[in-house]
Amino acid sequence: MDKNDWLAKTFQDNRAHLKAVAYRMLGSSDEADDAVQDTWIRLTRSDAERIENLEGWLTTVVARVCLDVLRSRRIRREAPLEGLSHDALPSNPEADSLLADSVGPALLVVLDMLIPAERVSFVLHDLFDLSFEEIAPIVDRSVDTARQLASRARRRVRGMQVTADDDRPRQREVVTAFLAASREGNFAALLSLLDPGIILRADTAAVKITAANSGRGAPPFKPEMRDAQTIAETFKGKAVGAQLALIDGFEGATWLQGAKPRVVFAFAVRDGFITEIDVMMDPIHLAKTHIEIIEA
Repeated sequence: MDKNDWLAKTFQDNRAHLKAVAYRMLGSSDEADDAVQDTWIRLTRSDAERIENLEGWLTTVVARVCLDVLRSRRIRREAPLEGLSHDALPSNPEADSLLADSVGPALLVVLDMLIPAERVSFVLHDLFDLSFEEIAPIVDRSVDTARQLASRARRRVRGMQVTADDDRPRQREVVTAFLAASREGNFAALLSLLDPGIILRADTAAVKITAANSGRGAPPFKPEMRDAQTIAETFKGKAVGAQLALIDGFEGATWLQGAKPRVVFAFAVRDGFITEIDVMMDPIHLAKTHIEIIEA
C-alpha cells in the first residue's frame, strides 16, 4: 500500500468520528462536511508518517477548523443551524451511531449560545473525553482556562437545556440536604446524596487556596475527584458558611466574605442524586459568573 492509499484508508476509518466532532461543534451537516474535507486537505499536505497519534492529530485539526468557523460566524453574527432536524444528519449508518447519542435539536440550540472557545472546550471534553492538556493548545488558552471554559459552558448548558427530569424544587431540596449534612458532619447522609459516578471539578485557585489553608480546616480539593466516598469525606464538617444560590441559573451555593463571593459550588442533580460539583475560586472567573443568593 503506497502513502496515498494509506492516507485515504486511515482518513476513511476516522471520517465518521471527525464528522461527529464537527457536527457537534457547528450544528450544521454541510459545514461539518466542509470541515472534514478541510481536514483531509491538511492531512495530505502534512508529513503524516511522522505523526505518532494520527487519530488525535485529525481530531485536533478538525476542532481548529471548526473553531475558526465559529469565530467567523460570531463576527458575522450568523446562526446557520439548519432546521435543527434529525433529517439533516448524515445517512451513513456508522456516522448516525456516533451522532445520535447527544446531538438533538435542544442541545444544538444551547451550544449555539456559547462563545466559540466555550463550545469547543465543552464538546471536546464532555462529549469526546479529550483532556484539557489536549484542548488548551486548540483554543489557545492555558490548561486551567480551558477547564474553566468547559466548566462555564457546562453550567450554561445545564441552565438553558430543557429536560424531562428538570425538577427545580427537588434539585434544591437535594442541595439543601447536602449542605446541611456537610455542616453536621453526617457522612452517611452525604454519601446517600451522591451518585456513585459523581465527578467533582475544582479550578486551580480552589486547589491552591484550600491546600494553603488545610491547617485551618479547608477541604483538600483536587482538579478532578471521582470517588463518592472521598468526596463525602471532603465535605464532612464543612460548608458552615455556605449559602444556597443560583449559579448561572441553576442550583448551587456560595460563601461570601462581606458581600463578595469567594467560592461557588455548582451542582448537577439527576434523579435525586448529585452527579457533578464544580468548585470555583478564581476571582476573574467568579466575576463572570451570575450568582443569585437564595434567601432561607
